[in-house]
Amino acid sequence: MRSIHLPTEPTPIGQPHPLLRLGFRPFYLLAAALAALSVPLWLAGYRGALPALPAVNMLWHMHEMVFGFAGAVIIGFLFTAGRNWTNLPTPAGGQLAALAGLWVAGRAAMLLAPGVPALVIDGLFLPLCALAFGRVLVQAQSKRNYPICGILILLSVANLLFHAAANGWIALSAFKPVHGAILMITVLEAVIGGRVIPMFTRNGAPGSQPVTVAWREKASIALLLATALAWVGGLPGFVVAAVAFAAASVNAVRLAGWAPFATVRVPLLWILHLAYAWIVAGLLLLGFAAVGIGSSSSAFHALAVGGMSGLIIGMITRTALGHTGRMLRAGRAESAMYLLLQAGAVARLCANLLPAEVRDILLAGSALAWAGSFLTYLWVYGPYLSKARVDGREG
Repeated sequence: MRSIHLPTEPTPIGQPHPLLRLGFRPFYLLAAALAALSVPLWLAGYRGALPALPAVNMLWHMHEMVFGFAGAVIIGFLFTAGRNWTNLPTPAGGQLAALAGLWVAGRAAMLLAPGVPALVIDGLFLPLCALAFGRVLVQAQSKRNYPICGILILLSVANLLFHAAANGWIALSAFKPVHGAILMITVLEAVIGGRVIPMFTRNGAPGSQPVTVAWREKASIALLLATALAWVGGLPGFVVAAVAFAAASVNAVRLAGWAPFATVRVPLLWILHLAYAWIVAGLLLLGFAAVGIGSSSSAFHALAVGGMSGLIIGMITRTALGHTGRMLRAGRAESAMYLLLQAGAVARLCANLLPAEVRDILLAGSALAWAGSFLTYLWVYGPYLSKARVDGREG
């Protein structure tokens, strides 16, 4: 058995604790902890077992998965990648600790003090992170990455709209900003995925020849944006379906060009390809839902659990290994995380599609698989993230 422990070696004078040296360290751990705890908590609330916590409801679950869990991973990744993109420092030390503390306070407020306190505390996190990230991009004149900062701003707005809608301050369904946020995160995944998945495949799958075509890369992202705007804007169902089916088709061809079948023996790669395939499936389901075939819940769970979370578990393992100086190689633990998450995604989708008699069983199975994936991450990667790099380099 393996235990999570803090490093015993002293922190060099002038250096922050290893946990606060780069954004991925605290935020990956916090996101994994939230993922492991919140879904079983939500299931208990769904079954009526938490009368003392009335805030644990459907809206809380949606918010925490998108703006809490995914938000933390996105910030951890961007603070880490941003330093590589610009060669400039991103938040570390006390500044990083303050932002991580604000995120934790936001989770507590959503659970214990919904309403104005949650709006103020939780609502500050993404804008402050967008400001910190944007300042680095502007200083480096990294114009290629300005749209990514724009997505953070849109997510901040969606979060504020969620709070306003959930509290009845505006005449808007609270589902709408959550759906918009999931679709914007999907756009972000397509942008980042297009940069890294072919490169990772070329480097990690010997003999593979992933292909990227400029017009196809641009069209895939443009059609995802169009799908998001059509759905959130409430356009007629046939319009949403047409755009969603087009986005699914182009992204499927895009994925096929990245040589996915060359990755079947490389877990660090196949998890990324499989997660991207979930995006295609989610877009297809969204198109059908728009014309009354199936439910939007199935579509958004495919996008969020299979696509978003699949890419998250793939990236928080891969980037943590690389940025702590370890070999980019998946062992049994990583394979278990990936398979558990995929099992959870399939079970959650089946819970929507199969008869009600087995729904609760499938929900419980999905929650257990999901929690098991992220508990395994905490168990294995906690020591990695809380200790200095094994190669002695900064970060």
